[in-house]
Amino acid sequence: MASKMVIQQPRPLVVSAASDQWTTSICECDNVNECCFSVWCFPCFACITARDHGECLCLPLLDSCGCIPPVTLSMRVSTRTRYGITDSICNDCVYSFFCGPCSWCQIRREMKAASPHPGVFLSAAV
Repeated sequence: MASKMVIQQPRPLVVSAASDQWTTSICECDNVNECCFSVWCFPCFACITARDHGECLCLPLLDSCGCIPPVTLSMRVSTRTRYGITDSICNDCVYSFFCGPCSWCQIRREMKAASPHPGVFLSAAV
């Protein structure tokens, strides 16, 4: 009888030594298209951001299950932990409750700021 073994590697923890703060403020919109997308089609934007963060695509749809949106709150805490950002759970609760789309935009901007930039490969004609 053959057994099948599945090994799952842990996700890397990326800690930035440069700063322990968010790279942008909650209302700092650097990409107008993303900000408009988050306001006019918030569920789609949140789902795409959650997927890119490594979570289930439909997870943000559960945000209607509480007074403070639980998924938005947990995504903020997860992002802070992943990138070594110092902030408080109180701020996370306030931003999740009052500034949902802006909070998701800030999470998205933080993910983009921490992602490695693709290398440029040049080949010389020989």
